[in-house]
Amino acid sequence: MRRLSAAALAALVLAAIPLPARADSGNQGNLMGPPWITIESPPNPYNSDTKGALLVVRVYHHGEAAFFPLAGTAEGLVNGERQTLQLSFTATSTPGMYALRFTKPAEGAWILVITAGGTRDQHGSVTAMVTLGTDGTVAAVQVPTRQEGQWVLPTVVTEGDIDTRLKGLAAA
Repeated sequence: MRRLSAAALAALVLAAIPLPARADSGNQGNLMGPPWITIESPPNPYNSDTKGALLVVRVYHHGEAAFFPLAGTAEGLVNGERQTLQLSFTATSTPGMYALRFTKPAEGAWILVITAGGTRDQHGSVTAMVTLGTDGTVAAVQVPTRQEGQWVLPTVVTEGDIDTRLKGLAAA
């Protein structure tokens, strides 16, 4: 009986360990795949969790709401100088859904860089780049991806990607 209990315990421990990346696939996430992120704007003004928010972030794993670490920054180009502000998300009563309350600074071109599942320069995570219009509302959302066989996988977002986006906005 003791041996069976140890085997059961070992199986539980092994099940809790994240699966390693598949070396043959180029996918640096685990065998189960990376999370996905969606941006919802405008948020529901009748929901007390999202009332007054700029946008709602939803995190998924294979179509199901999921918890993955969420982080973000507002990246701006003001008078030719790059500025970064940390974003703070509020979990809602809906699993995998977070509200972001943020007001765009009056000056400059701004984008929000929102990542689920790790850091934005890490494989196995997913990042949305949200362009803010001059009025501070969501003007565009992009989740950079690549096709790998039948799968659409998120790509890493670099500082260069952010700089390119900001310079394009500032020039417009």
